[in-house]
This record gives sequence, structure tokens and C-alpha cells, in this order.
Amino acid sequence: MWKKVIKINRIKNYRLEDLKLTNDILNKMNKNNIRSIEDVWILKRTDLKQMGFSNEEINLIIIELELLGLDLNKKIY
Repeated sequence: MWKKVIKINRIKNYRLEDLKLTNDILNKMNKNNIRSIEDVWILKRTDLKQMGFSNEEINLIIIELELLGLDLNKKIY
């Protein structure tokens, strides 16, 4: 339980720029009011599709989140 709380608190220290995504993806996130890692982390793939992200862009986002030990839909590894 404590490990999960520590990891959740750690998420707040990350910035979108830490995901090392393309400027196009970051601009699309900004346009959709995604301002933090936490904003991305709570979303589902279908949410990102509805916001206009392509499958390739979503896969890149997922890979970068996984490098931080995270995944879409609030999953922590």
C-alpha cells in the first residue's frame, strides 16, 4: 500500500516534457487541456482517440509512461 502511495506522489513530480514526446503530441495534449502526467495517466486509450490522437501517437504515449512505471487508466507498475 505504501509503495503505491509513494509512486502516486512521485507522479506529481513529473512534467509532460519528461515523457520525451514529439512537439505535435505535446501540442495536441495542450489543446486538450492535458497539462500534467497525472492528466494523461487517468485517461483511457478511447479517451485519447476521441481527442484526435492516432494509434501511433497513443502507442508512443504508452511507451513513455511505461518507462516511468505507469500506464493509461491509472495503472502503476
